[in-house]
Amino acid sequence: MSPMSGPHVVRGSVSLPEAELIWRFSRSSGPGGQHVNTTDTQVELRFDLARTQALPEVWKQRALERLAGRLTDGVVTVRASEHRSQWRNREAAAVRLAALLAEATAPPPRPRRPTRVPRGINERRLREKKQRAQTKRGRSGKGWD
Repeated sequence: MSPMSGPHVVRGSVSLPEAELIWRFSRSSGPGGQHVNTTDTQVELRFDLARTQALPEVWKQRALERLAGRLTDGVVTVRASEHRSQWRNREAAAVRLAALLAEATAPPPRPRRPTRVPRGINERRLREKKQRAQTKRGRSGKGWD
């Protein structure tokens, strides 16, 4: 097979090596006429996350924790069958895998620093609440039947 359109960058200078990607092709389901019955357009891309040397160790551990529900024996699998062309499905699967790994290896967000509500905002809220209550109270009485 011909090489893909380029390295699949996870983040920064880290990319997925083509040698560690395992491709499998099968027939797509759904409509498509005679063409779909004879060509293997569905793509299944597998990447052995547990044994890879392409990712830094910290990233790998983070990804293994976050993707634990998607892994089968340390292997993450991505499928693509939305295009009628195998080539486009290969591209879609590779992009999807790179995006999944980029999200899984991202550093955790900084913890939120708790802040207090400013006194002015609280006072304004209470003032507006009293004004609204006064308006509603004024509606009850004579002339509003």
